[in-house]
Amino acid sequence: MWDAPSVQRLDGDRLHLQHGPIDVVLRAWGASSAVRDAYEAVIARFGGILPELAGELVELRKPMAERPEVETPVAKRMVAACRPHAGLFVTPMAAVAGAVADELMEIMVTAAPLDRAFVNDGGDIAVHLTEGETMEVAVAADFSGGAIPALNGRITLTDRDGIGGIATSGAQGRSFSLGIADSVTVLARDAASADVAATLIANAVDVDDPLVGRSPARHLDPDSDLGDLLATTAVGPLATPQIIAALEAGRARAEQFRRRGLIFDAALMLQGEARILGHTRSLREMKP
Repeated sequence: MWDAPSVQRLDGDRLHLQHGPIDVVLRAWGASSAVRDAYEAVIARFGGILPELAGELVELRKPMAERPEVETPVAKRMVAACRPHAGLFVTPMAAVAGAVADELMEIMVTAAPLDRAFVNDGGDIAVHLTEGETMEVAVAADFSGGAIPALNGRITLTDRDGIGGIATSGAQGRSFSLGIADSVTVLARDAASADVAATLIANAVDVDDPLVGRSPARHLDPDSDLGDLLATTAVGPLATPQIIAALEAGRARAEQFRRRGLIFDAALMLQGEARILGHTRSLREMKP
C-alpha cells in the first residue's frame, strides 16, 4: 500500500523521515555519540508506526463517546490525549500527528541522553529541553495576506516552562476543520495534547455567515472521521463584528482548556485579527 519508509539526512544535522502521510523533520543536540544513538533508535522505530496505525483505523475513527479500544503505542497516545475532551465530538485522529511526534521523541530520549531535541510532524512539534536549555520556534500562522502564512514571530521555550508540545490547526490546515480560524497555535505538556486542543479550539472559532462555505466531510473524503459533520470549505472576507465573535468563541474554549490544565496557552488568528491568552511569556512574544 505504501512505499518503504524514506530516511534522509538534511543540513544542520536534521533528519527527515517520511512514510505515507507521515512526514517528520527532527533534530537532537548533545554528545555526538548520543545523537548518533538517538537517530539510530528513531529510524529503527519509525517504519513500524504507519502499519500499526493502519491496523487500528476502525477504532481510531470512532468518536471518543464510543470508547475506542486500541493496542499499539501511538494509538494509545492518541486516545489518552483525546480522553479529557470526550464531552465534545472528537476522534483519536485529532491527535495523530502530535502522538507520532511524542512517540519518536520518547524513543530518542530513551536511547540516549540528549541536551535538547525537537520532532516536527507536519507542524505539530514535540520538544525536549534539559536544565538550562532553550529553544526558539518560529510561528507562521497569519493567512490574512494570502495562501502562504506570514511569520507572526518567534517564541522561546525554556526547560522551566514545562511545555513539551506545540501544535497548530485551522481551516487552512491539512485536515478538515469545523471552524473558520486561519490558525490556532497551542502550547501544552506534550504534542498530542496540543494537537487535539488546537483542533477543538479551531472548531470553536466559528460564526454563521453566508460567506462561510461548508460541506459534509464525508462528501469531501469518504474516509473522513468527521462523517456527516459540516467541514469548512471556504471563508470569505468577514465583517469585523463577525471576526471578533468567532475569535471570542474560540478564546472561551481555549481559556476553559487552560483552566482545566489541558493547555498552557493559545493564540487564535482570523483574517488579520488575533486573540492570545498570554499566560506564558512564550506566546506574549508573538505579534498579533
